Amino acid sequence: MKTVNQSIRKKDAMQLVTGQPVYMDDIAPKDCLVVKLLRSPYANAIVKTIQTENAMKLPGMEAIYTWEDIPQDAKRYTQAGQTYPEPSPYDRLLIDRHVRFVGDVVAIVAGQDEKTVDQAMKLIKVEYEVLEPLLDFHVAKDNKILVHPEDNWESLCPVGADNKRNLCAHDESSEGDIEKVFAESDVVIDHVYHTKACQQTMMETFRTFCTMDAYGRLNVVSSTQIVFHCRRIIANALHIPKSMIRVSKPRIGGGFGAKQTSVCEVYPAYVTWMTKKPAKIIFTREESMTASSPRHEMEMHVRLGATKEGIVKGIDLYTLSNTGAYGEHGPTTVGLSGHKSIPLYGKAEAFRFVNDVVYTNIMSAGAYRGYGATQGLFAVESAVNELAAKLHMDPFVLREKNIIHEGDVMPAYYGQVNTSCALDKCLQTVHDMIDWDHKYPVRDMGNGKVRSVGMGMAMQGSGITSVDVGSATLKVNDDGFYTLSIGAADMGTGCDTILAQIAAEVLDCTMEDITVLGADTDSSPYDSGSYASSTTYVTGKAVEKCALQLKEQICKLGAELLGCDVTTVEFDGKNVSTGAKRISLEDIATASMCGHSIALEATVTNTSEISPPPFMVGAAEVEVDLETGETKVIDYVAAVDCGTPINPNLARVQAEGGILQGIGMALSENITYDALGHVAENSLMQYKIPSRMDIGHIRVAFESSYEKEGPFGAKSIGEVVINTPLPAVADAIYNAVGKRFYELPITPEMVAMSDKNV
Repeated sequence: MKTVNQSIRKKDAMQLVTGQPVYMDDIAPKDCLVVKLLRSPYANAIVKTIQTENAMKLPGMEAIYTWEDIPQDAKRYTQAGQTYPEPSPYDRLLIDRHVRFVGDVVAIVAGQDEKTVDQAMKLIKVEYEVLEPLLDFHVAKDNKILVHPEDNWESLCPVGADNKRNLCAHDESSEGDIEKVFAESDVVIDHVYHTKACQQTMMETFRTFCTMDAYGRLNVVSSTQIVFHCRRIIANALHIPKSMIRVSKPRIGGGFGAKQTSVCEVYPAYVTWMTKKPAKIIFTREESMTASSPRHEMEMHVRLGATKEGIVKGIDLYTLSNTGAYGEHGPTTVGLSGHKSIPLYGKAEAFRFVNDVVYTNIMSAGAYRGYGATQGLFAVESAVNELAAKLHMDPFVLREKNIIHEGDVMPAYYGQVNTSCALDKCLQTVHDMIDWDHKYPVRDMGNGKVRSVGMGMAMQGSGITSVDVGSATLKVNDDGFYTLSIGAADMGTGCDTILAQIAAEVLDCTMEDITVLGADTDSSPYDSGSYASSTTYVTGKAVEKCALQLKEQICKLGAELLGCDVTTVEFDGKNVSTGAKRISLEDIATASMCGHSIALEATVTNTSEISPPPFMVGAAEVEVDLETGETKVIDYVAAVDCGTPINPNLARVQAEGGILQGIGMALSENITYDALGHVAENSLMQYKIPSRMDIGHIRVAFESSYEKEGPFGAKSIGEVVINTPLPAVADAIYNAVGKRFYELPITPEMVAMSDKNV
């Protein structure tokens, strides 16, 4: 192939590295009103009175909006960027009199400059009726303290949800007799695992600007992954028609799922809609750390039954998920904790998966790379690693006995057939790359430090089955170059480049011949958005089909101009020819604009009835100081089956970044709350993300299967890559110090105080 499976430089690379004005604040009008949010200091309270008169007397102040401006009995909305009808409950108002976490919005403040707005916020006086907060998610279900006692709470897709029980969602699924399997098992592993909430920590914080256009419509430019969902969210929040809103995105400085939730867009949108003036909001880093959409805290009770030969016969998983004050992504993330961990083990005769998602008075959670699978895989893979240790069996050998293979039915993955799989090759590759046999389990370095290894497997999905939609429009321009319009959002991953590579491969042209226009609700064909590992697989297939359709139209018009039957012509990317006669693409494009009825433009929408899993195996080599507990990953090796990598370099960067994030979750990243519900980690000084300087090597290999439903055999890669470091690092630490840790992150203090006999 000429462009697909080639490491082509990103189309926007030079604009980004030379600092061109491409991000939201670079292109916002200079006369924008500055919008800031006055936030609650209490985790659970009712706003009794709010005085804004003194603040409004400041020169340059434009407006202050409070709960008194918002009908409290109005239909609620969700900020989750999901396909309608959203599984996430409608539990928000633009401004609610009842504030439900420290940082919840009390007032929208708009003025001519930041200094004026900051001063005004200090002059607003608020009287609260402080209520007892519900901070412990273990006791949230059926608690007397209700996070959402209101009667206008609504769930469009009922999944066991009941706001009067603090239940955002509940679900159960199973196959086989799990209790019988456990009774007949030689070994049963039974433990509770706990993963804390953690932040996406993208470098560009949440930000949006809004203007009114010449037709009286609201134009929203936002750093978002979900332009079409964002339009619906704003319309629902402001109670205005979707036809009056246009949403587009500039370049995005990272998202990792955080920007699949419309965290900030509704507030400047409301200001602009009310004042008819441009307005912008830029979250501070503190706001992004304390009032955003982090990963869901989850507790997972795993029971795993196996034979003494190491065959996993049954897996029982109960997941308790903490959605926080609002239910964005709560009902959906929890499902992945079981449905994308249990299916890895193809020999299992039975499974049971039960989950509860509860409300509490802390910052609401949302989407983050891995989307619940990350938490579930830490629990299930850790249990499998413990099984291997109990049986005195190499964890690679145990997995080779149990893994899913191509062609197998996966009951816990909604009964889907495994249509493409190189998991066995990934196991062998990682085993050899890290030199497992010489390093497992531990080596004493003779200086008070030891080096040990651990491993884990993972799977994810490629889009949401029969829900996600990707679309593409391709047209030929008069010089014979192409414009590719997409609704998917490139958030730094390079999807504009990857989708252009797919089009260029079909049309047999260079990358320079494809211009990409992306993510604008007025001009792009509908796309669910960039999330759920859907872009390459779902939208990429739409691009492939669209390019094939456009190629047919080029040949059809070329044949008409050559005066021959279309079945006799060929298109080589530059000319349509038949025998010795030929006509150039430029001439065909020009002719299409003059007296011909064959439009050289095509739009194709694609969805998929399956979600082929990408697979990954990872192994960590860690060095542990036995005295201080300091743990450092000195080598991390991974092999990924993402089908055909469309752009191997971009795929490798995805893998390296995801692995680094997973290492951070395993060793340092944590969100903690005090007794009143205040977040302790409110800056990058307190919240410890790893950098390249904190680890040794990350090495990634690809073991490609071929997924016939994907473009040129491709599956996804964006999310699966974060999942293996958690169990791999945890098991390596066990091999180093002899104690298992069931809660993340595993800090130096925990390691230093570990008792090998515990």
